[in-house]
Parts: sequence; structure tokens; C-alpha cells
Amino acid sequence: MKTQLQTLLKQALNTLIKDGVLACMPDNIRIDHSRDKTQGDFATNIAMVLSKQAKCTPRVLAEQILANFPDDEMVEKVEIAGPGFINFFMSQDCAASVVSQILEQGMEYGTSTVGAGQRVLLEFGSVNPTGPLHVGHGRGVAYGSTMANILRAIGVEVDCEYYVNDAGRQMDILAVSVYMRYIDADKFPDNGYQGDYIQNIANQIKRVEKLDIFSGVTCKDERDGGDKEQYIDSLIANCKVMLGKDYKTIFDLAIKDVLADIKEDLLEFGVEYQQWFSEQSLIDNGLSEKIVQQLQASNHIYEKDGALWFKTTDFGDDLDRVVVRDNGMHTYFASDIAYHFEKLERGYGTIVDIWGADHHGYIARVKASIKALGNDPEKLKVLLSQMVHLYRGGEKLKMSTRSGKFVTLRELRYEVGNDAARFFYILRKSEQHMDFDLDLAKSKTNENPVFYIQYAHARICSVLSKAQGNQTPDLTLLNNEYEQALIKQLSRYSDIVKTSALNYEPHLLAYYLRDLAGDFHSYYNNCDFLIADKTLQASRLELVKATKQILQNGLGLLGVSAPDEM
Repeated sequence: MKTQLQTLLKQALNTLIKDGVLACMPDNIRIDHSRDKTQGDFATNIAMVLSKQAKCTPRVLAEQILANFPDDEMVEKVEIAGPGFINFFMSQDCAASVVSQILEQGMEYGTSTVGAGQRVLLEFGSVNPTGPLHVGHGRGVAYGSTMANILRAIGVEVDCEYYVNDAGRQMDILAVSVYMRYIDADKFPDNGYQGDYIQNIANQIKRVEKLDIFSGVTCKDERDGGDKEQYIDSLIANCKVMLGKDYKTIFDLAIKDVLADIKEDLLEFGVEYQQWFSEQSLIDNGLSEKIVQQLQASNHIYEKDGALWFKTTDFGDDLDRVVVRDNGMHTYFASDIAYHFEKLERGYGTIVDIWGADHHGYIARVKASIKALGNDPEKLKVLLSQMVHLYRGGEKLKMSTRSGKFVTLRELRYEVGNDAARFFYILRKSEQHMDFDLDLAKSKTNENPVFYIQYAHARICSVLSKAQGNQTPDLTLLNNEYEQALIKQLSRYSDIVKTSALNYEPHLLAYYLRDLAGDFHSYYNNCDFLIADKTLQASRLELVKATKQILQNGLGLLGVSAPDEM
């Protein structure tokens, strides 16, 4: 309907352009759904946008637009409101046609080709494989997975990728942590990984590997006056020397075990990736070194205190950044520069990264590296996902990743279910902090939004299972206030999907489904469906079938099930 209204408005504006009232057609004609039914079904501010060009007040221009607005059977009435808004009242036949379109198109209703021809690489999750996914990671993967679904719904070709940080210091800390548990060391580093999963990995290695492990790796303990970070680094260095090839065995087995657990967890959560990209591959194939040399050749890197620094301040960053340490080791930033270069080399029009909010300061330097290497930094879009706080019984749960005191994503899923977890994760805008109420997520009340929506779907299934007869419907009979509200809500679905996709805001779809469920529950509580008037009954059943279809379509995009009974 919005597309048709835009076409009619363009015809009216073209007439005004020919008459010299306007100079040119605007790039965009915005049409919004009216919130107040007294103000029609749709509204546009086009007269206010073009009034300066027309050299008259918005209301005067609105009158000229209406004078040239073509007659169309789908538009019952057009009015001017306020300073120059134009409100459209759609005909009963037009409103009813939404129901027919939904039932005809089924699962395809709401999809479009708005994004056709676009190739997007969507990287999300990408947690260091140093332990199981926790509830904070869950928000990022739910957000990314849902965005992939919604982007595909508007025709975008999306590849999801997980960047495996399988190189660097954190991986060495993991390996050393496993080693210390393997030998049952009396002293365990305070800043090692201490969760039970570390002991489980060590036990598994004991079962399947026959290692000649040297247990005398020592260095000054931080509890004896040493520095924690220096201690763990010394421990890593000593382990590499003393254990030799067995260190690499432990290193590889630890990462393999953690990564396998992450993959299984994600698959159970309904999150799938087309590609898993290894950071170590950037080092093995020499790309990381090649990129550093390329930046040196273009004078974007200088040496200071034995380290190599990238001049990110030339591109708006607050500080220059180290890419190669004084010990010759490449930093994570160096790997990220090479990784983003490699992404763009694959030919994607847009690369989207979903990062934790603590990486906000990282955006400028990554974009700087893209520009320094001769690519367009605007091809990178970074979306931030804020922290998650868990509450049980009104009390906030305390968590610490390094100490192993955290709630895993798997534990959350098992407690509240995949549906509630996914829905709650995307119910808030990703940039906002999130308080996850475990008690609410498990409750079977109207206050629980996912239960409220799924219950609407189950209610419809119950109604349809009891219906009999095959009378031909007359959708023009759907004219009471509850039916009109429900039809209007259904007509918004396609625009909500498009807006959610283009703005990377899946929470808009979640809010919409909650509103749609609310309109259905009001209809259910105020109208009978199985009635003596079989034509009206058939018409109402068509409306609830259409509602069921949209609930199913929308929940599907969110990765949430639509149960037939509850």
C-alpha cells in the first residue's frame, strides 16, 4: 500500500513540476503508518519537506498536491492535518486485500528485493576460544544470527563468519592453564583460566595422550611479590622451552576442545556460520607480515623503542598503535588489519562486524587501517552489543570470566529455553545495556513477551482446529474496531521487516510481534469466531489465519518457534 501511495504522490508532484511549482522530484517520499486511527491509515510530511522549494507554506503546498492527486479506488479519503501533514484513509477493500495477500504468499509475505545485489559479510560472536560461551556472548550471537535472517528477507546475500582467535597470548594462557591442571600443580596462576572446564580438558588429555610432561616449570609466583602479568608470561615462556613439542600438543588440544564446545553450543542455539576463519592462518600464510611491510612502505608505520607503530593518529585516532612488539610478536591489531584487508579482497560490498561495547574505541583504528591500505573505510559497518546483567529473584548475579565464575550460554538456554533466550536478547536495542530477568523469561504470564506472542499463535491454532464448514468469506465484513486494528497491524509487517533490516535493528520486529499479539488477544477476548453467520465466520477465520502466518513469519526471522499448543 505504501508503494502505491508513493506512486500516486509522484504523479501529483510531477504535475506540479510541469507547472513550475516545484523544481525537481525529491529523492525520497516518506510515508508512515498513522498511530491514531482518527488521522487515517498513512501520513506523509512531503509538503513540509518541499515547501521551501515551492516558496510557500507547507499547508498551501499540501492543498496543491491534493488538487492534483489521482483518484484511486484504494484511497477512500485524503485530508490535510496540522501545519501540512497529508493523511490517507484507505478503503475497506484495500484493507481487506492485505489478508488475501498474506494467505496467498504465505512464508514469502514480507520478503522483498530491496537489498538484492548486495553481498554482506557478517562477522559476529568471534569469542576467544579460551572457554565456553557465557551469557554476554549470547547477546552478540543472537543479534548477529537474527540480523542475517532479516537481511536475507530483503534479498541481501549474507555470509556469516566466526573469526577464531587461535593465536596470541590468551591462547598461551589457556594452554598453560590446562598444563597446570594436567600436572596437578600446587600453585595455580591467579590470572590463569580457572573454570572447571580447564580441569575437564586436562583430564581428557590424560585419557587420550601419553605425554612425557616435565612438571618442574617454575618462576617467581606473584603471591611471592611478583607481578601477575610478568609471572604468567614467564610461565608461558618456560613451558614452551621445557615442554617442547608437548606444549604444542596441549595448546592444540585445548583450543580444539573449547572450539568444539562453542560450535556445539551455537548449533543448539540455532546459530549457523558459513565460514570459520582462523587468525593463525594469517600468520601461517604470511599475510599479517605482508600487510605490515606494505604499511611500512607507504610510511604509515614507524619504529619506536624497538616496536613498530601504526600512525593511526593521521586518521583521527587519539593515539598511535603498536602492530609489532619489541619482541617481534605481532599484536592483535596487526592481525585485525590483515583480517579486514582479506575480507575486502573477497569482494564483499559491505563487511559488518558485531563487537562488544568495550571495543568502541577500536573502530577508528580499524577504519584507519582500511583507508591506509587503499580501501574505502565506509565499507566497514561496526555494530556494538552492550553488556548483559542477569537477575534472579531481583538480585543481580556476579560474574567473572577469568575466574570461571560465570553463567554459560548453555546454562541459560537450559534454564529458560532457546526461544526465551533469543527473544530476550534482541528485545532491547543492541547499544543499550540489558537486564535479563531469569524469572520473567521462565514465567507463563502475559508479562513475558515471548510467551505472550507464542500464546497468540497457539490460540489461533486452537480456534482453527475447532472450525467447520467451507463458506466463502467476504473480507469487507471485517469492519469492527478490533478487526480494523488487527488488519492495520498486519499491513505494517512488510515495512517493519525492511526497516529492521536497513537499520540493523531486529528489536523493532520483536516489538511489532508483541503489538500484533496484543491486537489479536483483544480481538479474541471481544469477538466470537465460531458463530451462526457462516460467511462472517469464514471471514474472521481468514483474518486469524493471516495473523497466524505473520506471527510464524516474524518469529521465524527471530529464530523463535511458533508452537501450535501451549
